Formats: sequence, C-alpha cells, structure tokens
Amino acid sequence: MNEQNTAEHSLPLPENEQRQQRLHKLEILQAEGIDPFREERCERTHTASQLTSPSAPHWLLSEEERAAMQCVAAGRLTAHRSKGKVVFADITDETGRVQVYVRRDDVGEEKFEQFLQLDLGDILSVNGYPFHTRTGEPTLHVRTHTLMAKALRSAPIGKKDEEGVVHSGLTDKERRYRYRYLDMLANSDSREALVKRSQMVSAMRRFLDEKGFLEVETPMLQHVAGGAAARPFLTHHNALNFDFKLRISLELYLKKLLVGGLEKVYEIGRVFRNEGISTRHSPEFTLMELYQAYANLEDIMALVEEMFAALCQKLNGTEALTWGEHTIEFGKPWQRLPMLEGIRTYAGIEPEELASLESAHAACRRIGVPFDIERETLLGGLIEKLHEIYTQPNLIQPVFITDFPIETSPLAKKHPHNPALTRRFEAYAATQELGNAFSELNDPLDQRARFEEQMRQRAAGDEEAHPMDEDFLLALEYGMPPAGGLGIGLDRLALLFTGAETLRDVIFFPLMRPEH
Repeated sequence: MNEQNTAEHSLPLPENEQRQQRLHKLEILQAEGIDPFREERCERTHTASQLTSPSAPHWLLSEEERAAMQCVAAGRLTAHRSKGKVVFADITDETGRVQVYVRRDDVGEEKFEQFLQLDLGDILSVNGYPFHTRTGEPTLHVRTHTLMAKALRSAPIGKKDEEGVVHSGLTDKERRYRYRYLDMLANSDSREALVKRSQMVSAMRRFLDEKGFLEVETPMLQHVAGGAAARPFLTHHNALNFDFKLRISLELYLKKLLVGGLEKVYEIGRVFRNEGISTRHSPEFTLMELYQAYANLEDIMALVEEMFAALCQKLNGTEALTWGEHTIEFGKPWQRLPMLEGIRTYAGIEPEELASLESAHAACRRIGVPFDIERETLLGGLIEKLHEIYTQPNLIQPVFITDFPIETSPLAKKHPHNPALTRRFEAYAATQELGNAFSELNDPLDQRARFEEQMRQRAAGDEEAHPMDEDFLLALEYGMPPAGGLGIGLDRLALLFTGAETLRDVIFFPLMRPEH
C-alpha cells in the first residue's frame, strides 16, 4: 500500500523504508523514460490563493465558461485521497492550498496510475479548470499533470482533522530550528512569521529611501571591531597572513562616510558578537544603522516615531499592535524618560544617590538588589544594571530612555548640563529595547580620551570595552559634521511585529550547535 494513499493507515513506515520505496518508484519512472529532475518550466497562471479566493473573477463565470479555462498551478503534494476511479489531492504553494480532482476518464489510464504513485512531498504542476464540489470546496478539475521533482524523503507535512484543522507534523523545537525548511513546510505560522520579517525589512528600507538616505555597504572583516561593547569573532586571512575580526557594529565606517561628504547614510547588514545565546540574544544578527549629518538626538527621536508608526501601519494595517493584554500605540508621541528618573520611579533610588560608586552601592544595599554589587566596579555599569532590572520590565508603551552614563556611552556627546551623562537614548516598547541612538561625538580629542578610558577598563579585565581605533580618530580629525545616529536590531524588532516568542523564531536559519 502506498504510504500516502490513505489517511487512515496505522503506523508510518520507518524513514529508511519510506526512502527505499521512493527510490524504487524513481527507478520505475526512469525505466519508463520519465526524469522527475529534468529541467522543467511551468508557466503558472494561478496560485493556490487565486484559485480558491471567493472573490476570484472565475467564480463570476458560468460552469461552461469555467470548463473552457486553462488554469495552471504548481506546488507540493500535501494530501492524497483515492476513491476508485477518482483522486482528491491537495497542492500547496507559497500562498496556500488548493484541492485538485483527478479522474481516470479525464487524464487517461497511464496518467491516472502515475498520479496514484505520487508521494506526499512530490512537486508537480496541474492543468485544469476551477469548480465547486458538492460540499462547496473550490477545486481544480485536472486535465493533465506533470511531476516536476520527486521527494525522496517524507516531509513532516501536517494533517487535517475532521474539522479541517491542520495539525503540524513537526513540533519539536530543536528539529524545527535545525531543519528550518521542514519547519516551514509543516508549520504555516513559522513560514508566515519569517515572511513578515522580510516584509518588515523591506518596509524599513523603503521608508529610509524615501527620506533621502543612501544605502551603503561597509566591511565585515575589520582590523579593529568597534562601535559597540562586545567581543568579536576572529578569522584568519591566508593571503594577507593577518587575523581579522568580524564586525560587531556598522557605526564607525558609516561615520567615515559622513567625513567623506555623504550626509544621510544607512546600512542593513549582519553583525557578529561572540557572546551567549538566549531567547533575546543571537551571536549573529541583522542590524540597521543610519547617520544623518546636521541632525541631533531630537531629530532622530522624531524619525523613530515616524518610522515605527509607518512600519506598524504597513505590517498590521494600523499604527497599533497587540502585545499580550496590551495595545502598543505607535501613532502617539513617545514618552521621554531620563534613565535616573526611571530608576527613581521603579527602584526607589534617588538620582543623588547615584552620584558616586560608593553611594550607589549603599543605595543598592538599602533596597536589596538581586545581584552582587561588588562586581559592578563602574558607576555607569551599575546604573544601567538598575535600569535593566527595575525600569525596563515596566516599559510597555513606546518610550525613549535618555541621559545614559558616560562610562557606557563612549561614542555619544556629553550632556551639556551634566558631563557624567550623554546625549543618548534607547527606544523601548513591550519591555524590549528596540533601538539605540546618539548625538554623535565628533570631537576627535574627546573621542581619543574616551577610547583611552575604555582601554583602561579593558586592561582591568573588561573584554567588551571599546578598543582604540586610530584610523577612526584620524578620520575625525579631518572633520565630521554634527550628526544623529541610530541602530536597530531587526531580529528583535521582528519579535515585536510578529508576536514570536524567541529570536530563533524570526531567524531563517538560527545558529545551532552541530548535531553530530
């Protein structure tokens, strides 16, 4: 009995036996002069969704007019139900599923037998005309069919229950991430989330292009990996006999382009950080960074507000989205909340208590923080830790957290009224950090002093402190216009817009430990 001929067979064959059966069928086809892997072009006239849509134009035609149509569809065989001299089957393409009806008297004995020998997962094209079955299901009445690719393994295609609900054949998350192509075959939700991620990136690109930004590309292999606090991956270039670093940010090269006379630039590209993996962190991820000459932090805030509202409108049809029990409103002006004020509100520590490391440690002991305060040897790092633990979980609606400590912001201008703080913000919504922006530091002497301080931190054991970058300092000495800059992690942004649970759900092929 063919493995796919009935939905009521008891236990599936072991994978090796299924593959042997399929290989045997392949040999029979080849012996008959049929090559299922030949170069074959299919001029499709309709997708599955176009055939099945209630508003499709062909449903306005009479039965006689539809019977004269030549509709060509193609896709993967995902269901197969034979009843004597007829077969009902499902063909699935990128847009959805369409039922097809194959009758022996229409296609002929030979082609009917060939259809019976198809396996789930085979890819084929069908030519026929649309009609409704007695139960009202839109169906394609097949006149002829062509096998376009033979599946030698049985994909975990979901099955429909009696109520028509499709249950996935692949539920194990480890296998879903490792074999993403099978996950996409078996789980339409996974496929839709990944498609929505790509639509989000395209919408962001169009938004920036329309704003006059120029998309550029900068090196992935770098002598000095700067622009962020992270450990880089190392790689060796054989011809140059030199160890390069994979970039951890896009920032410094984009700023060099400002020095070179470009005034509005952006890049969307992969960056690599040699750090742990979690539901919110991936060692490689997609980053968008933009820089606008003669702009400041407030200009970038306005740009972010407009961009997020536009993205939400494009992806969801409204400037708001649902997150759990909350409705996140991107169409309204965002709150501005200084970091120290947020800590005062949610941790009960006054800004004056965070004026020195000693008083900050005392305040932490007073409220009983859930971490080892002695390990926080920098005031700025301790302040950001308090923000992450106490403030961030309360940031539901869109908000800009401003006035970051100078120790953790070596590339941002100093705050004009408090040199211990900087002109920097992070954008938050649904408790997640979604963007990071500066009024960019363009004073080469101040920048050198910041880098030197970072090198002292590195010498003290901070492996993620920013390295010295003489080439970037040289560029700044030729003069960089005042500018506003912004970085957005697109993987994390996709979590928000798709409602996915982890970063791996919105990365097409997430990094995995080798299986063997």
